[in-house]
Parts: sequence; structure tokens; C-alpha cells
Amino acid sequence: MLTKRDEMLECLPDAMTAIGIATPGGPEVLQPETLPLPQPGPGQVLVRVRFAGVNRPDVVQRQGFYPAPPGHSPIPGLEIAGEVVALGEGVSEPAIGTAIAALVSGGGYAQYCIAEADQCLPVPEGLPLEEAAALPETVFTVWHNVFQRAFACEGETLLVHGGTSGIGTMAISLGRLFGVRTIVTCGSPDKCARALELGADHAIDYKASDFVAEVKTITGGKGVQVVLDMVAGTYVQRNIKCLADDGRHVTIAVQGGVRAEINMAEVMRRRIMLTGSTMRSRDNTFKALLAQEIREMVWPLVASGELRPVMDRTFPLIEASAAHERMEAGGHVGKIVLAVS
Repeated sequence: MLTKRDEMLECLPDAMTAIGIATPGGPEVLQPETLPLPQPGPGQVLVRVRFAGVNRPDVVQRQGFYPAPPGHSPIPGLEIAGEVVALGEGVSEPAIGTAIAALVSGGGYAQYCIAEADQCLPVPEGLPLEEAAALPETVFTVWHNVFQRAFACEGETLLVHGGTSGIGTMAISLGRLFGVRTIVTCGSPDKCARALELGADHAIDYKASDFVAEVKTITGGKGVQVVLDMVAGTYVQRNIKCLADDGRHVTIAVQGGVRAEINMAEVMRRRIMLTGSTMRSRDNTFKALLAQEIREMVWPLVASGELRPVMDRTFPLIEASAAHERMEAGGHVGKIVLAVS
């Protein structure tokens, strides 16, 4: 009699559909292609992908500026949800047939994807796989940068740019759950209203007012303790003006440019901490430890239903180019995902 493991292994195809990047360029360069089924190595699992999250780094990779780390899949896609269908050497958990969400270094826009076993998180009962796929990238990024790198604590205030993005909405949610007040910037009155509905304490329309002046007014001139910066460029010096003494500035993207001119005397005088990170290039040991902390500190809130991603729109896998067009148009609120199966 065949076990569930044997039945799943017998059903695996030799090839799969994936979304490749024909050449760096616009959304139209994302094209379906047929590739051999990937094989899990030591410490890895093979996942039948049901949904894959779409993130800003995918867009930057498509444009030719954010290649996959050496040894990882060049297929875009940094987060997935689905079922484990094969195990690499030394892996017993998650078992075959387990529904998981995983942070991956590439390969998510495909029917099957390799994931490190210790970067997989079990999908709690009642959580749709579509929503599970929208969690890993934002949860890992916000938890590491806001709570680990910037040491955000209960009672402090966090300024987040792009308040209705996937990262922004997750920062609002985690801030609310861990007692951190959030001030967000958005590009329209409608988006500001939506951010407030989602739990932001204050929302600033950066196109209609000076966010530096608004932050000073909101905080009574004290400033915020943490800035989560996705813009960089000329925003950095303005962000510093928003910080309280001993404030922490964390950069996680450079949408406004890679160079910034800042007053280092002000940094010294006010004891400002400047830091930043990227997740994709970090080694597996770091990501495994981060996943363990998230499993202990954050995942119970997912299991209880207190933490859910804000969902925007779902596209079929073969319409990945349309998903990228929506992200680049800037009208989305929350997460865009691809339905793979």
C-alpha cells in the first residue's frame, strides 16, 4: 500500500510552468516558460506553489538591478504558500503534505519552488493560502528592521513611508499589536483614509503638506523614535529632522536614489542611529534564526487571527506582467499575489 509520501512523489511531473525574465525591461518581459522540476538539496523542501506574493524587489529584479544571489533561482518571487511534496536530505519537518508559507530567495513565480526547511512556517487552520503567501516577505522585513534593528518598543512612535504598501500595512499591523504608534505618509487623501482604517494613528498626505512639519506637530515637537525608510535619497535628511534624540533610522529600499547628503554633526549631536538591511542576500543561518523568532513572537498572532495581511488583488500566474503593472501604477493597497495552480 502506497503512503501519502509515495503517492505525492509518484505524481510529480518532470517539468513545470514558471515566469521567466526574457531580458531586463518593463512588465512585458515577464513570460511563461517550461522548466525542469527543481530538486531539493540538503535541508530543503520542494513546495507545490499555490500562491506567490508580488513584491517591489521583484520589480527591481525584472528591471535588471536586483539579481538573485549566486546559486539561487533566477525566477522572480520571494514568498510562497503551498504544500510540501518532496524532502531533501536530512529533512523530516515540515512533512510531505504540510501546508506552509515560506520566505525564498527566488523561484516563487512557478508551479514548484525550493524552500529552506527552516524558513517554512506552518499555515494555521483558517488562514487561506492566498493570505499565507502574502505574509513572509513583509513579516520578515518589518520584524527584523523595526523590532530587531531599530529596537522599537511599546509606547514609541514609528514613521513609515508608503503606508498603504505591503510593507507599510504590515508595519501598521505589527505596530498596533506590539504597542508602537504609527505615523504613515501616503500619496492621496483616499490612501490616508485607508491607512487610518487599517490602524495607523496618523496619516500624512505628502503631496499636500510637508511631512517633516506634520510629524513635529503630531509629536509636539519631540519627533519619532523610529523611521522605516523605503525612499532614501533626499528623504534621509528630512527623516532625520523627524527623529527624536537617540532616534533610529532604518533604510530598506532606495526608490528615491542611492545617495543621500546628511549633516553628520546633527547625527552626532542628537545620537542618531543610521542603519539598513536587505533580506535576500542574508545567509540561511540568519534567516533560520529570524524565522524561529517570528514563529515564537508573531506566528501565534497569525494563528489567533489577530494578524492578517491586507490583500489588494490576485492575478493568475500567467498574468504576472499585469500584476507588475498594477504595482508600478501605485494604486494598490496592501499585497498583490499570483494564483499559481
